[in-house]
Amino acid sequence: MTVMVALLRGVNVGGATRVPMADLRRVVAEAGYGDVRTYVNSGNVVLSADVDDAEQVAATLRATCAVAFPCRPDVVVRTRDDLRTVVAGNPFLSRDDDPTHHHVVFLPGTVPARVPDVEVTPPEDLAAVGRELYLYLPDGIGRSRLAARLARRAGPGGTSRNWRTVTTLAAMAAEQA
Repeated sequence: MTVMVALLRGVNVGGATRVPMADLRRVVAEAGYGDVRTYVNSGNVVLSADVDDAEQVAATLRATCAVAFPCRPDVVVRTRDDLRTVVAGNPFLSRDDDPTHHHVVFLPGTVPARVPDVEVTPPEDLAAVGRELYLYLPDGIGRSRLAARLARRAGPGGTSRNWRTVTTLAAMAAEQA
């Protein structure tokens, strides 16, 4: 069994995107995945799969969620090892360790991340590492010009998580047998 983390994009950010976590756990389990657990109310699922193809799991969950819920969330999946690499690869932790200053955008697919063509105004910063974009936002994501610019740009959207969520999901995945 391969432990994976599924990240649903844009759920529970408005009335039309409501996905109760109990229902999400049920739907993921009915899709054939085991040891299903969710974290917070924003579409973070830790699961075990018989396959090791994260893209296959993402496609299955996209299709399953599109049938089960009124919204059609995009789904990005990373293995436990992928998530461990993401946590170890944050290039901005040496600046400060305040988890509210760090965010990760998980991009869909297997294509390596490239730094998007967006203006970065210090002290904010952006780095592409593997399939992820790391954001350093010392004033928080809500007031971030960089985050707003990224949200408006064309291309694969991905889904972002704050550093506390990323590290908690990595810990949950590490605990799973």
